Amino acid sequence: MDQPAARRDRGEAMFQQVFGREPRPGSYPEFLQLTVDHLFGEIWTRPHLSVEERELVALSAVTLARTDWELRGHIGAALHLGMSREKIIEVIIQLAYYGGWPVANNGLRVAQEVFAELDAATGRDTDDDR
Repeated sequence: MDQPAARRDRGEAMFQQVFGREPRPGSYPEFLQLTVDHLFGEIWTRPHLSVEERELVALSAVTLARTDWELRGHIGAALHLGMSREKIIEVIIQLAYYGGWPVANNGLRVAQEVFAELDAATGRDTDDDR
């Protein structure tokens, strides 16, 4: 049986790999522990899907669920894992057919906001993308 400390260590390492930072305690420390231990320590470390493939699944799921907070985080994670902005946009556009036009419209709006915030933080000229 898996030891809780080993699962926690795997979860923290995977979270760091995906988001490029350590987990931050929120309003509910117990929920963060469940997220790190189970979601990242068990699910994200399973075989058969790469971390990048799992991120595409997560990005799709949070886009379809219209959970803007999580979508912002997973757009950042996708970028951290090396996905291009164009790939992220293509994923969201394709989801229009599976989740509806409002889902894609919302996702594209959130992506645009995240990209603009990153550009402002890094001093990148957004006109470079056009």
